[in-house]
Amino acid sequence: MSGFLNNGVKHLLHVYPFRFHVFYSTAAAATSDTNFLVETLVKSLGFSLQEALSTSGKVSRLRPRYYNPNSVLNFLEQIGLDKTHIKKAVSSVPTLLLCDVDKYLKPKIEALKEVGLCGSDDLAKIITNSGCYFSTRVGCAIRQNVDYLHTLLFNDDFVANIIKRHPNVFFSYAFHEVMPPNISLLQNLGFSIVDIEKLMLWNPRILTQKAERLKDLVDRVEKTFFLSRDCNMFIHGVYALAWLDESTVKKRLEIFRSFGWSDSDIFTLVQTCPQCLTKSEAKIRNALNFLMKEIGYESHYLASHPTFLTCSLEKRVLPRHNVLKLLSQKEPKNCSLNLYTAVICSESKFLKRYVLPFKDEMPEVYDIYIKSRSQ
Repeated sequence: MSGFLNNGVKHLLHVYPFRFHVFYSTAAAATSDTNFLVETLVKSLGFSLQEALSTSGKVSRLRPRYYNPNSVLNFLEQIGLDKTHIKKAVSSVPTLLLCDVDKYLKPKIEALKEVGLCGSDDLAKIITNSGCYFSTRVGCAIRQNVDYLHTLLFNDDFVANIIKRHPNVFFSYAFHEVMPPNISLLQNLGFSIVDIEKLMLWNPRILTQKAERLKDLVDRVEKTFFLSRDCNMFIHGVYALAWLDESTVKKRLEIFRSFGWSDSDIFTLVQTCPQCLTKSEAKIRNALNFLMKEIGYESHYLASHPTFLTCSLEKRVLPRHNVLKLLSQKEPKNCSLNLYTAVICSESKFLKRYVLPFKDEMPEVYDIYIKSRSQ
């Protein structure tokens, strides 16, 4: 039997010698490429062998005939990214290593630099979150998007903020094609350019949908929140309802009713702060449980103080409540122990007023605040 197999292999090699040579050469080249890439990742970026093998495996089938990962790494270093930034970017988007620097990467980076996105932290964050758009033809509308936002907003800082906050939206859509009909619609409905700027900064995807859907959204805000279009909160209502269908809104309103809220209180809340409905059902329920059942606040008080429901319960309300409980034992003279006053403070102001002055005398105040924020 073994003699037959040996003869069979010899026969195949005799009949198809060229094909076998090509197959062997291709396999050898692929192995060599893999070893080269693994070695580059380990030596240049400090990957562990396991990390390098894993990253290399993700692009092994995508490698073009000619590619130069070192040219990518050198370019990323030239634009200001350090080894930590580059490693994070490559780990998140391994296909960056296959990128043609001059054809795809450099033109897109140059367009971003024109609006002031030249800091290493900004570029690292954008590339890490949206690197797939840099390594292919996808995202080639970057130049047109930058130019369009310039003509609309006349402000480099504003354009840069949009890109930093929403890189995936910026790279996914041709703004100059999809936004003009929606902007014209909103202007015809009485929205100011300031309102449109707010929407674009909060979530530009709202302005990429079909104009008919956007018109329906505006109508829903009027019917759901009973807000007039000239009301300052109307634009907040548009943002709140942009990704909430009617059934979701009804479910969230029912949660408030289950805690004894009257329609009048709910009406006050959504007119004062429509964003409250953007919280998940679990978060709304947890917040009401704590604020009403543990703290004892009434619905009419919460309706007129919606910040309680927009702030994070775990990272803001609870930690600050814990600090005030400790401070109440000392009855400090120079700071209010009102929870709402504490919650609306910025982080720096809260530390300055409620934590740092008591760090030596009551170190447990600092400890409990840091601990409760990290949970």
